[in-house]
Amino acid sequence: MLKRRKFITTALGTAATSLLPITISNTSYTPKNNNLLKGKQLKKGDTIGLVAPGYAVSSEGLEHAKTTLRKMGFIPYHTERIIGNYGYFSNTDAERAADLNEMFANPNIDGILCARGGYGCTRIMELIDYKIIKNNPKVFIGFSDITTLLNGFYTETGLVGFHGPVGTTLDNEYGISMLEQLVINPKKSVVIHNSDLTQEQKENTEYNRYVITPGNAKGVLVGGSLTLINALIGTPHEIDFTNKIVCIEDVEESPYRIDRMLTQLIEGKTFKNAAGLVLGVFAGCETSKKTKTFTLKEVITDRLQPLNIPAVYGMSFGHIPTNFTFPIGVNAKLSTASMTLTITEKAVL
Repeated sequence: MLKRRKFITTALGTAATSLLPITISNTSYTPKNNNLLKGKQLKKGDTIGLVAPGYAVSSEGLEHAKTTLRKMGFIPYHTERIIGNYGYFSNTDAERAADLNEMFANPNIDGILCARGGYGCTRIMELIDYKIIKNNPKVFIGFSDITTLLNGFYTETGLVGFHGPVGTTLDNEYGISMLEQLVINPKKSVVIHNSDLTQEQKENTEYNRYVITPGNAKGVLVGGSLTLINALIGTPHEIDFTNKIVCIEDVEESPYRIDRMLTQLIEGKTFKNAAGLVLGVFAGCETSKKTKTFTLKEVITDRLQPLNIPAVYGMSFGHIPTNFTFPIGVNAKLSTASMTLTITEKAVL
């Protein structure tokens, strides 16, 4: 699990109030009058371009990513831009955007994997050539700060991106398997099940799985990091949540900050119109026992239950070791009873 600081867990608050199950369905959505774009199915022997559109990646982290890709049967490739350092970024805004543009434009690159997240993607959104992406759709993978790019690409071009492990975290059987079943061995319907919890995770209240509001939902998948979802508000790339299944996670944020960000979404134009809410593990977001405040669960249930939208917490994605992949922009179904997310169409060609 990625951590920004050491944290101490506490017991969760009272359980979610029992509500009657509800079902919400969606209508088809076409982003900015563009058709949905899907990259080609990946196969062993394909070349995967590594990029660092935010924070700098260490030489050790880069080699780790390359080793993992080789074990998966891919050929890793990166330009010299990825090994630069510009403050806390991997390179300047212009160079990071240029690297992304080049990876999409290069016909020898079959898919793109972000080496790491961090911060910086919001700074390059206006420097990206969306015409290149539209004309060269490819599998694009990442999470955390990459939330900005995944949802921005979808909004601007209709590209289906993959919210999944970055190069430095793609190192466990569960995460690799969940990614492969979407981009290498795709099926028309893929049921995403949660990973088995370790004993340590079972004792950590942040990993507790619970239903916030029971029911079933159908809709197009969007979302990612709560912090980055909120950072898009007021920009040309703000997410329209109408009839969407919204996936949300975050890391190392105090409950009051989670409260503030959820409140901002709720007070916005479209969040109340979401079809379903799928919350991952909010790693490092629980309170200290010494703090007189609300628990993470109390904040989440207080903010989200009144929306009466089918919602669950604790799905296996986020800043955790077992991080499943979900495609942004494709249709899916949520069952709160089984705590499963079913992808109902192929996410690649």
